[in-house]
Amino acid sequence: MGGTNFHLSFEFFPPNTPDGWSKLLRSARRLQNENPDFFSVTYGAGGSTKHRTFQTVKDLRAEGLNVNPHLSWGDVSREEISLTVQSFLELGIEGMVVLRGDSPSGSVPSVMHNASELVRLVRHEIASDLQIYVAAYPEMHPDAQTPSKDLEFLLEKVQAGANACITQYFYNADAYLNFVERCRGFGINVPIIPGVMPIYNYDQLVRFSQNCGAEIPRWIERRMHEYRTNKKALEEFGVDVVTELCERLRVQGAPGFHFYTLNRALIPRQILQNLNLQRATV
Repeated sequence: MGGTNFHLSFEFFPPNTPDGWSKLLRSARRLQNENPDFFSVTYGAGGSTKHRTFQTVKDLRAEGLNVNPHLSWGDVSREEISLTVQSFLELGIEGMVVLRGDSPSGSVPSVMHNASELVRLVRHEIASDLQIYVAAYPEMHPDAQTPSKDLEFLLEKVQAGANACITQYFYNADAYLNFVERCRGFGINVPIIPGVMPIYNYDQLVRFSQNCGAEIPRWIERRMHEYRTNKKALEEFGVDVVTELCERLRVQGAPGFHFYTLNRALIPRQILQNLNLQRATV
């Protein structure tokens, strides 16, 4: 394993059907066997899944799981943000993933808050002892003007009170390693946890990557395209690619992994098994 302090977390999205909830619960129970630090639950653009996020966090907490909800500002008041955080605190959460968030499709918020404002609000006015995680972008946020500007925004989030960063997913280890080196030179000294996206589906991953600015190296994209109608071959290739990526990151000193599971468990567990990263329950 990567050491007693090696971080492991898994991200879910709120299901919107009973079948989706059953699948999520099954995945959560399987992944809990890996003894993660936490599960996170996404919030949707502009808080569009706010109520389902809260219910998902509540239900997972009822299962005895440690859950860190995502939080973004959207187009609501400071008071409403405060009430949202308080409702999560009443569920016993110990951390949050705090994001700027996107506006719901087709809407224009009256005020676009940045993530550092939200970190500052949560840290200094609502819950000073929460573990706060923020997003980082090894290949640059799609809205950033320059890589240096992107680092300035990240530094602001850390100075506002973030404990650690979780990165957007990537498939080029050098992008992450170079990014961490630049962050350290910028005075960003908190842990920078790589976000890991297993490969499940060609069209879906290409669409995700175009939307968030994550690069799929051509050699990976071409192999994925070749296997796009062969689910088994695509998943086996994806497990190999992501295992090798994670192994290189671990050897190079990454502090842990945050898996974007898409509410699935078997492929993340296979990758962790390949890495010999099962963490015994204390």
